[in-house]
Amino acid sequence: MIQELCYPFDADFILTNRRRLLKTLRAQEGGVPVRIAVLGGSTTSDIVKTLELFLRNRGIAPEFWESEYAQYWTDAMFENPSLEAFHPDLIFIHTSSRNIKEFPGVRDSREVCEHKLEQVYQHFEQMWERLASVYGCPVIQNNFEMPLTRLMGNREAGLPQGRIDFLTRLNCRFYDYAASHPRFYIHDINYLSACYGLDQWLDPTYWNLYKYALAVPAIPEFAYNLSNIICSLMGKNKKVLALDLDNTLWGGVIGDDGQAGIEIGQETSVGQSYAELQSYLKAHKDIGVLLTVISKNDYENAIAGLEHPGGVLRPDDFTLIKANWEPKSQNLLEAAETLNLLPESFVFVDDNPAERGIISAQLPDTPTVPFDTVEECLIRLDRSGYFEVTELSADDARRVEMYKANAERQAAAAKFASYHDFLLSMNMEAVIRDFDPVSLPRITQLTNKSNQFNVTTKRYTESEMEAVSRDPKYVRLYGSLKDQFGDNGIVSVVIGRQEDAALHIELWLMSCRVLKRDMELAMLDRLVEEAQNRGIREIYGYYYPTAKNSMVKELFGTFGFSRIEEDEKGNTIWKLDCSEYTPKNQVISIKKESIV
Repeated sequence: MIQELCYPFDADFILTNRRRLLKTLRAQEGGVPVRIAVLGGSTTSDIVKTLELFLRNRGIAPEFWESEYAQYWTDAMFENPSLEAFHPDLIFIHTSSRNIKEFPGVRDSREVCEHKLEQVYQHFEQMWERLASVYGCPVIQNNFEMPLTRLMGNREAGLPQGRIDFLTRLNCRFYDYAASHPRFYIHDINYLSACYGLDQWLDPTYWNLYKYALAVPAIPEFAYNLSNIICSLMGKNKKVLALDLDNTLWGGVIGDDGQAGIEIGQETSVGQSYAELQSYLKAHKDIGVLLTVISKNDYENAIAGLEHPGGVLRPDDFTLIKANWEPKSQNLLEAAETLNLLPESFVFVDDNPAERGIISAQLPDTPTVPFDTVEECLIRLDRSGYFEVTELSADDARRVEMYKANAERQAAAAKFASYHDFLLSMNMEAVIRDFDPVSLPRITQLTNKSNQFNVTTKRYTESEMEAVSRDPKYVRLYGSLKDQFGDNGIVSVVIGRQEDAALHIELWLMSCRVLKRDMELAMLDRLVEEAQNRGIREIYGYYYPTAKNSMVKELFGTFGFSRIEEDEKGNTIWKLDCSEYTPKNQVISIKKESIV
């Protein structure tokens, strides 16, 4: 990860050094491939180049198709062999208020204003519907920024003839469409331009000279915000906030000032700012973000600070609290291991620039949030977009409870002399079945998020996964698991491609939160059963090593497969004779559901 591309960034530096940065990122191996079609209502070339920087820095390797200048409507609405051959995984429509051909006039009647609003909206809805029917991939659409001028002053917002009124109502129509179409997403340039400063964003010089709908210096902000949506769609969101305490969650040092001496709550302006930050952080639990503490402190002092009567966050809001005097990089690594996550899943928030520097040096893929004041901390964390929401599944909303239940499981395991007896005591029950439309978004999300227990690390877009779900040559399984401590949701996915009497495993992954529960054995049993039902005699497994999936290097060997090939890069091929297979799961009860 290139730190200069992490938020907050220097836009001038990025624009000046873009070619060098892009060369460095393109030289790096890996990255989730994604084909992005950009349909522009204005010039898009610099936007695309800058967008590529941010995507590659987050582990996505994009390939772009761009429409000619202002040809977004033609390319979307008519037969387009070039775009169809490109087969986009994602379409981004870059339009702005510059693309509205006719606004209401001040002398237009209310009926005429309504008619013009409907005409503009239908122009876009017809395009979205055709793109969905022809390309079947997610669509990201800009909303509309406010106009640079106000002919009628404040009444622009209160009369249907006003452009502000017109654009506001048009935006609301876009939002209603997004709410009812789950693969359609709004890129909120209305909010973005307001944050940036509308006068600077809409500097007309850039339109008159280059036909850019926004000022060139604003392009990095635009591209970064857009990259957050794409990263979220591709499963590249962060999962955990690693939070310092002193002068981060409250003002003062709890070890020196005591509980009564720290500033948090409504009694002072500083305390109010910290309470506002704590409220914002606590709300992250509702979107599935885990809160952890990484603090150099005595544990008792940390708990005392979190139990301050003016505070918002309480000890039980945190999945993990590591308050000691060990290096924070070590504590973060241990926290990642405890949660069965990678350090890159964390975002580190600490007021001390030295601690942030150590994390950046020793854990370069773990982003940090630099700030000087508590108010700046809140804004920068929010603008970073590390936890951008595109789909909020039931599993996402329950994630905090799931990881807390895992902690309870670990505590319960310590009471048993035999781990096998512990697993039996959990009364685990799994549902293992073919893909279904309701579960497909979560299945796709898992394929793009799971890195460690993933033998091929193959990624799928929504359209690709839908194609697999309809293809009869594939054996598809997903597994969900629950026990006496809670429901883990969908935790494992297997995809195999049948060729005559052989099955080739293209994907085998499992969420790390259910490691060491024998869920992989339950999935294997069900896979072999389905293979035998289809007359399949041999199953071939493939392992492709990455920097993150070494834990499954010998997975197929533990299953009883025979290694039949290995190359100099460590790629291996394994084979299982179905006729000699004996079921291996002994601890999980399987709820039988037929495979379509």
